[in-house]
Amino acid sequence: MSVRLVVPTKEHEKDALAFKQEFFDYGETTINGSELLDQMDDYDAWLQSVTNNANVETVSSDWVLTDTFFAVDDAGCIVGIIDLRHELKVFLVDFGNSGYSVRPSQRKKGYATEMLHLIIDVAAKSGMKEMHLSVERSNTPSVKTIERNGGVYERSFEFEGEQADVYCVAIG
Repeated sequence: MSVRLVVPTKEHEKDALAFKQEFFDYGETTINGSELLDQMDDYDAWLQSVTNNANVETVSSDWVLTDTFFAVDDAGCIVGIIDLRHELKVFLVDFGNSGYSVRPSQRKKGYATEMLHLIIDVAAKSGMKEMHLSVERSNTPSVKTIERNGGVYERSFEFEGEQADVYCVAIG
């Protein structure tokens, strides 16, 4: 199974809302890497925010230049979401350059590993030399995904009472 990264558009609305709903149906309220899709009720407003944050001239002053992608499978179904933050302002140092999520029904199929590989390629093309990725220590599947993509442990921190680790991925 393979995936490709696509920029969200209005045409993705129905599939994106179903994607979001599946997380909620599984009891998950956070969709990492979704640029707050999990918190917004209006797809058009979310899409405008994502579009604005992908442009250096329109990125929100309280955020950083960010590319957000849906990961779609060969049938065109959204199986995941991933973002690339091109810089790490102070508040993002612990959270890293990328967040990602795979829809619950599509996990354990290698999608996250491939998504991260593809976003590393996007980072390389944008001139980035390294990426920092954070993960809750207890999230073994994500730790393995990062390590499979060359992530090397860098440091630890505590977030909301849970231990998390930051990994560095060298690019190029």
